[in-house]
Amino acid sequence: MAERTAGSGVQSVERVFELLELLTDAGGSATLSELAATADLPLPTIHRLLRTLVGLGYARQLPNRRYALGPRLIRLGESASKQLGALATPVLKQLVDELGETANMAVLDSDLVLYIAQAPSKHSMRTFTEVGRRAHSHATGVGKAILAQLPDDQVRGIAARSGLPPATPASLGTIEELLADLAAIRERGYSIDEQEQELGVRCFAVALPGAPTPTAVSVSGPISRVDEEFGRRAVPLLKAAAQAISEDLAASH
Repeated sequence: MAERTAGSGVQSVERVFELLELLTDAGGSATLSELAATADLPLPTIHRLLRTLVGLGYARQLPNRRYALGPRLIRLGESASKQLGALATPVLKQLVDELGETANMAVLDSDLVLYIAQAPSKHSMRTFTEVGRRAHSHATGVGKAILAQLPDDQVRGIAARSGLPPATPASLGTIEELLADLAAIRERGYSIDEQEQELGVRCFAVALPGAPTPTAVSVSGPISRVDEEFGRRAVPLLKAAAQAISEDLAASH
């Protein structure tokens, strides 16, 4: 019989998902000793669970003996992203109706942001980010909104692994600049992409409260239309949209 916790969960299943989340937090790979230092599990237990995950294709062992996320997780992640995107799309379309500019939703996928849903603006001159596209988190509104939800040490780890490549001359170029911007985002409750991803484009974004994976929604458009006055109207609507999507997620569990 499977070993159970004091609650209703199966302990071995909880441990497996704990290891997968620790691998994700570590940027996708870690050594056995690194996992043992953070998992609060006996080393033999971690090794046994990892061996099972490797055999099933949900983890893999690299030539340098590190363990990494496995290819079978890709299909699961893609399917989950599509379902989350479908759930959010009606809310994003409402944002477009209210504000007139393109609305997006993205999640943190390893060390990058992954765009999983979009409702396009009806303007002929508009921003467009393809669903399925990945981008560096430090140079996007959704990415910075997500990073602001994480501890600085975790942000430093993401930056160290993925780098801070400039998408435009306005992109943040150092970890000190990024951390200072994230502190400001935490204080005001939303992020601004000031032409950091694309010249001529401004974006306002907020994180989803209590999301199971770090997630954010945004509205973006040309700087001629998306100005300070637009931001004053957009931020409350973005926060309401983020709350609505979070509630829909909770209701779907």
